[in-house]
Amino acid sequence: MASSRDQMEKMKSRQNYRNHWHTDLMRTTETDPLYCCFSLWCAPCASYLLRKRALYNDMSRYTCCGGYMPCSGRCGESHCPEFCLCTEVFLCFGNSVASTRFMLQDEFNLQTTKCDNCIIGFMFCLQQLACICSIIACLTGSEEIQDASQLLNCLSDIVYCTVCSCMQTQHKVEMDKRDGKFGPRPMSVPPVQQMSRLDQPGPPSVGYPPMQQPHGYPPQPHGYPPQQQQLPGYPPPQQQPQGYPPPQQQPQGYSPPQQQPQGYPSPQQQPQGYPPSNYPPPGAGYPRSDYLQ
Repeated sequence: MASSRDQMEKMKSRQNYRNHWHTDLMRTTETDPLYCCFSLWCAPCASYLLRKRALYNDMSRYTCCGGYMPCSGRCGESHCPEFCLCTEVFLCFGNSVASTRFMLQDEFNLQTTKCDNCIIGFMFCLQQLACICSIIACLTGSEEIQDASQLLNCLSDIVYCTVCSCMQTQHKVEMDKRDGKFGPRPMSVPPVQQMSRLDQPGPPSVGYPPMQQPHGYPPQPHGYPPQQQQLPGYPPPQQQPQGYPPPQQQPQGYSPPQQQPQGYPSPQQQPQGYPPSNYPPPGAGYPRSDYLQ
């Protein structure tokens, strides 16, 4: 009673799981069509491989039907787990698929979507309806009811095999996700970059050799251009030799060059009609005009 009560509580707790399957039952044929075909035509083999993979290939952890059935732990699993698993997947195929599903749900907190629940519920209802029709056909002996029951049985078997194949493919895709077989995992968001001080060594430049400073010189701060190495005995290029005035200073005793006001012609260019520069000024050596009168 206690074990059945625990199973019921665990069934209720699966409805509150927050994670979802990597792919639903409707998209398993698109996600992995090859494995879907394999699980359809070799369903017991796929169930055996998936259960062993769900146990991380550690058969010492195997329990018949995953411990969800009354006979679990009483079938000699500790002595020959491989044989017990083969017996389970062939004789109790439906329970083996459901047990693997429950194990994955409890391990990864996976919740089945409403669409998947409708598909699984439709499969169970169709099987029960086909069983009821077969019982009615046997009791009445009517050929019409018997034909209808056979049609329902065939339809329920097709739906059962298809849903089990999709469920096993869903389990396989989820374990591929667990084992990281979808490629490299996405990189985490890089931390916020902070400005580094000059006294902290920065990362080396990609594709360029590190700068080498001469012996005895202070280290060059990262991010600045290298200083030019000076030869011993020579002054630095920015210092003026001693005894010479700076290039922008006028030697002492010389007047600064006069600048021509803006708008005036230069002394070399005189306006047309003016006398030349060596022309004597008016009145120099000539009688004035008032003496001639």
